Amino acid sequence: MIQKLIDNIQKTGAPIVVGLDPMMKYIPQQLQKAAFAEFGETMEGAAEAIWQFNKAILDATADLIPAVKPQIAMYEQFGIPGLTAFQKTCAYAREKGLVVIGDVKRGDIGSTSAAYATAHLGRVKIGSAEFEPFAEDFATVNPYLGSDGVIPFVESCNTYDKGIFVLVKTSNPSSGEFQDREIEGRALYEWVGEKVAEWGEMSMDGAYSNVGAVVGATYPEMGKKLRKIMPKTFILVPGYGAQGGKGADLVHFFNEDGLGAIVNSSRGIIAAYQQEQYASYGEAAFADASRAAVEAMRLDIAQALQNR
Repeated sequence: MIQKLIDNIQKTGAPIVVGLDPMMKYIPQQLQKAAFAEFGETMEGAAEAIWQFNKAILDATADLIPAVKPQIAMYEQFGIPGLTAFQKTCAYAREKGLVVIGDVKRGDIGSTSAAYATAHLGRVKIGSAEFEPFAEDFATVNPYLGSDGVIPFVESCNTYDKGIFVLVKTSNPSSGEFQDREIEGRALYEWVGEKVAEWGEMSMDGAYSNVGAVVGATYPEMGKKLRKIMPKTFILVPGYGAQGGKGADLVHFFNEDGLGAIVNSSRGIIAAYQQEQYASYGEAAFADASRAAVEAMRLDIAQALQNR
């Protein structure tokens, strides 16, 4: 699956993933009013507004980007209707030819981890039939429980040609409370990075592994260190834009071949119309504002890579 992501990146020239993390405050009033008129001010109404919001953004940006990353928590808060919107969003992105990274941050042990892997990467057997619960190509995985929690996902990668991104150094301000703690003279995130590289050897797909890593754009020096620890690992880089990361911070996440990383922006793109620089688009043209934000991000990253 990592090769499909690489192919999409090379086709678009944009190592960018759009985070589809909708919140009601991001959704234009015209979409909310239409959804509530049909379904009422209910979870079904909210889910319909989310789905229409996502669909419009996908229609406006799909030709520019290789992948999307829906964050499942933003959908779960609206219960079963929200999960239905999540599934519809994943399936529609697939129809558009995009790689779908399910930001689900799962991780447990034994049969529980295997069930999570089945739900998000595999196929569930019911009688003589098999079904894919969600249309995801990658899933994010929390490694805190160790190999017991990760290996079932790696096995699903190998069985179903899927991929994972393992949390290594996350972009949030308090990530250092645990991830930066030293163990035998090295930070915990370095130990996790080594383990990711080890798991990665179990699922190679060309020059890169189906086992990737999550490393925040907000920690560029740590990203430089981890790039060396995980040379065959694709890095998913959150924290661009709204969290403060910019193109110049990203150069060390990439390998010399210009590959090895894909950069996520969520509200910086999906809520672009609410930002001053894109305010002229207005609510009615929110999807066009998102497209403009993608184009600006692509240019920023390209210039940074050219100047490194």
